[in-house]
Amino acid sequence: MTRITILWSRTVQTARLMVGIPDYDNYVAHMRVYHPGEPVMSYPEFFRERQHARYAVEKGRFKGCC
Repeated sequence: MTRITILWSRTVQTARLMVGIPDYDNYVAHMRVYHPGEPVMSYPEFFRERQHARYAVEKGRFKGCC
């Protein structure tokens, strides 16, 4: 990969995280390296889990991004 390609991919990843789009490919890579024996969620499962983590209501309080 060239430096421009790496810079572009990291810029896209940062922009997606800023608007709340989770990085599934990064999650899969992390699971393969650090948790090789554990199952990897499908994209729909991963997306729902990330939405729940960001917007969940717990104990009567909004647990959100802001």
